[in-house]
Amino acid sequence: MDRRDFVKTCAAGAAYVASNPGALAARGAELRDYPRALLVDELKKPLLAGSLRPNRNYIFHYPYGGTPCFLLDLGRPTANDVALKTADGRGYLWRGGVGPKRAIVAYSAICAHQLAYPTKQISFISYRDSSSPTAAANTIHCCAEHSEYDPARGAKVLGGPAEQPLAAILLEHDPKTDQLHATGTLGGELFNKFFEKYEFKLAIDYGSQRAKRAVDGMTVVSELTNFCQQQVHC
Repeated sequence: MDRRDFVKTCAAGAAYVASNPGALAARGAELRDYPRALLVDELKKPLLAGSLRPNRNYIFHYPYGGTPCFLLDLGRPTANDVALKTADGRGYLWRGGVGPKRAIVAYSAICAHQLAYPTKQISFISYRDSSSPTAAANTIHCCAEHSEYDPARGAKVLGGPAEQPLAAILLEHDPKTDQLHATGTLGGELFNKFFEKYEFKLAIDYGSQRAKRAVDGMTVVSELTNFCQQQVHC
């Protein structure tokens, strides 16, 4: 990391702690600061929290150009201070959602089991606001192996073979502007394994350099229906 990136990373961490005083209690091996990125719409205008439609799947990329994330307005306050563990037993504390209702959350969209993720062609993983024969309502469900996560409780594993929650994306909400920034991750990251497994596919979709390059400045948010051609529901 060069001096410029180091300064940005430190600034991102300081800003997050300033707007989220409880963050210090969650700091440790599982909280990682990345360059602060403004969430923008497809026209590159700042995305306002109030413009999010509850229970819709939104996709953005963070902390790298090729790592997709879910942005969700759950329409209701989330739980606070949820104690979670990574697959190797390291504990961390998820503080809850952001925004006026504390209903907005973001998570890595890379399933913690076999690393299924939304591509531009197809997505086997998504948030469900209603139940199905295999998926409970108000969960993030992966149809690849039926891992299921609770987005209102830090993406805690509810069922299936996943051994840890989805990594949370740390968000800042500015009540004056209603804008959102991504600042880091919390929980068990799987990015190295993800880049290894999908190196060829990511190079085709994003370019080998962009896929692994840290997002800096801004990241575009799209509805999942606009981002990928087909969503698998099970």
